[in-house]
Amino acid sequence: MSQEKLQVYFTNFRTSFEENVPAKLTRLIREAGLGQINFQKKFAAIKMHFGEPGNLAFLRPNYAKCVADEVKKLGGLPFLTDCNTLYVGRRKNALEHLGAAQENGFSVLSTGCQVIIGDGLKGTDEREIPLEGEHIKHIKSAKIGTAIMDADVFISLNHFKGHESTGFGGAIKNIGMGCGSRAGKMEMHYGGKPVVNQDNCVACAACFRNCAHGAISFPNKKAFIDTDKCVGCGRCIGSCNYDAIHPIDSNSNIILNERMAEYAWAVLKDRPHFHISIIQDVSPYCDCHPENDAPIVPDLGMLASFDPVALDRACADLVNAAQALPNSMLAESKEDLHDHFKNIFPDTDWETCLSHAEELGMGTQNYELIKI
Repeated sequence: MSQEKLQVYFTNFRTSFEENVPAKLTRLIREAGLGQINFQKKFAAIKMHFGEPGNLAFLRPNYAKCVADEVKKLGGLPFLTDCNTLYVGRRKNALEHLGAAQENGFSVLSTGCQVIIGDGLKGTDEREIPLEGEHIKHIKSAKIGTAIMDADVFISLNHFKGHESTGFGGAIKNIGMGCGSRAGKMEMHYGGKPVVNQDNCVACAACFRNCAHGAISFPNKKAFIDTDKCVGCGRCIGSCNYDAIHPIDSNSNIILNERMAEYAWAVLKDRPHFHISIIQDVSPYCDCHPENDAPIVPDLGMLASFDPVALDRACADLVNAAQALPNSMLAESKEDLHDHFKNIFPDTDWETCLSHAEELGMGTQNYELIKI
């Protein structure tokens, strides 16, 4: 681990008559150094998650407007972006994706900039980015949405929350998984093909409804997954309330985290980038779910940094130091692994993502938290 401490700026959600939350976010990103980037006449991709309709934990459009307005003041040309999803839902092609974003409040009026789906109409508009180096383990050529790679500057705006496969979703997941085209998402998830514990299966068909590839059937009134059709997206794992579905390979979540880190590095290398995370409505699951469970910890604050690795580590540390909220999945967990994310999803290991990102040279987990 690098001995140099990277600066991560933090502010809580306390406000005053003189400064509301959007104004605090603007001050945060200014003090964190966004203005050090040359935005003059440059396209700036602001990567965020527009939320699956039915989920109410995604970041409000107001946060995006703060960032877009500041980029415009610095002479830049901002746009909001995300890539299409691998799983069945309302964001698997650009038309539905834009409709979902609009339904959740993302418009030119509410955000001050346009929304562009990074990998095009069907999720096939991609740029292959070669990856080389001694620490690259899995990905030789990452498949990234073309519009994202066409941008001159990259900014990630992240909702920090839990995740059933990666432990949590923060900057690196928003960048790596979020910027992959549909083929790129398949490549990252490939090691996580699941199987069914038929003793636990109650044939509720939630997994079937969430499979976009026709891989699940019900011979003998129990779910069965055809691994030849399965792409390993893990959506069925998250949709099962009976712990009946799990990956074949016990290391699949580690492989997913490492591949995700490599994809993030493909997005970030060779151009200016900046990262913002909001620890609010910390749901146990990803915003890709069409629902969100109760938050597991209180709203903690907003953070910004040039280093996505330091940012994710700082967010994880803050969440792990917080008390569990009553009537949440975390409060009801019987695990005591001294890690909130592992307590709710014991098969995950989020630290493998940060360690690999650090090996790749993306940043450091050694940070200094500067409170404003």
